[in-house]
Amino acid sequence: MAPKMPDWSEFPSELLVSIGRCLNLIEDYLNFGSVCKSWHSVATKNNFNNDLTRAPWLMLAEEEDNEVRKFFSLYNGMILNKRMPKASRKRCLESMGWLITVGEEGEIRLLHPFSGVHIELPHVNTTEDYYNHEIEPVTCFIGKAVLSASPSNTSDYILMVIDGNFWDLRFWRPGDIRWTKIKFEGSNYFSFTDIILFNDQIYSVDQSSCLLVCDVAEVVGPQLTKCHTLAQIPTEPQDTPDHLYILESLGSLFVIARYGVQLRLVQDDSDRIPLTLLPEGDTSEDGLWENITYGTTNFRVFQFDSAAVKLIETRELGDAAFFVGANASISVQASQCTGIKPNHIYFTDDFYESYLSYDEGGGLDMGVFNLADGSIQPHYRASESSWFVTVGYGLSSLFAFSRLAMEAHTSILESSSIKVMKGKLTILG
Repeated sequence: MAPKMPDWSEFPSELLVSIGRCLNLIEDYLNFGSVCKSWHSVATKNNFNNDLTRAPWLMLAEEEDNEVRKFFSLYNGMILNKRMPKASRKRCLESMGWLITVGEEGEIRLLHPFSGVHIELPHVNTTEDYYNHEIEPVTCFIGKAVLSASPSNTSDYILMVIDGNFWDLRFWRPGDIRWTKIKFEGSNYFSFTDIILFNDQIYSVDQSSCLLVCDVAEVVGPQLTKCHTLAQIPTEPQDTPDHLYILESLGSLFVIARYGVQLRLVQDDSDRIPLTLLPEGDTSEDGLWENITYGTTNFRVFQFDSAAVKLIETRELGDAAFFVGANASISVQASQCTGIKPNHIYFTDDFYESYLSYDEGGGLDMGVFNLADGSIQPHYRASESSWFVTVGYGLSSLFAFSRLAMEAHTSILESSSIKVMKGKLTILG
């Protein structure tokens, strides 16, 4: 006589709840709830452990004329489809779980991607001297953006942005009707590449490889802002980084130098990201553009030593993993995020010209950099789909960081209309 198989549907609900709360990932939790009706009945929002750190998701660039945005799981490749009409034909940046969207007509919003709540911001033409240096396309008005606090929790916050043309700083506060340009004391001009808000200070890095700091209270006050140089990356003239990022990890500041982002001559076949210049951009007669490529070749990481007041290079991040690109820069602890590798740098394409000037569009320069040995592996292969288009609103994918990932999980569990088919999760409506 064959042994009787256990009836999984008869598990006590208290035991099922305990099992469910051990699952960190929404992918695993949804599979847990699909076993049978009794398991599905306990797979609710209230029984999902929202206190755990979430692994970042990759928000993909939109398909042309499509209101659905896709989120890619770095853990198992699952794709979440979410209808987001207010993000359609918009360039998107992310901070504190909110998207900052810039439209083709210069309209700007703060948009919560899963609730649909949005906050109208001043038009790009409200910024000082706008008509003296209009930017094309207008979606590039914001180079980077960072919130001081989440609008979900308070109305007392600041949105700080880097101007995408002159790379200076501007800010907006609730109630403001225009963007305010930050004016610095003295004759110094800073060309910023990245910013963070940390301990009521604005830390930034500029194109001369300097780490800078100024006080938030001074920035929003009536007086000129004092900006102090803390340190400079020790680099040789022939070793100038193509892009610089700044982030905070466990209370320490790090500056990340990225190489290979700009155009260069092809060295060999392994060096090539295929590029086909659009006809309107091809003015050469000697085939020069046929031997041009781009793509990340290296990262260097510098930690700020506050006692010695200098930046010190390191190849060891411990349990940390960094995420950088055309978006806010952030660090997570890999041991708390299943599928994330410690001492690695996850990066997205940060060469905007590729989206405008080349037939392949952008999104080809993405991967995971091993800081220990310098190797690069892919995390999402853009060439496998048509999600990356050359028009202005099809901008680079961005990492939907921990806070946004948590919001996504909550939204999924609150939705009554969910489909999971062939590794694609769709929230209907």
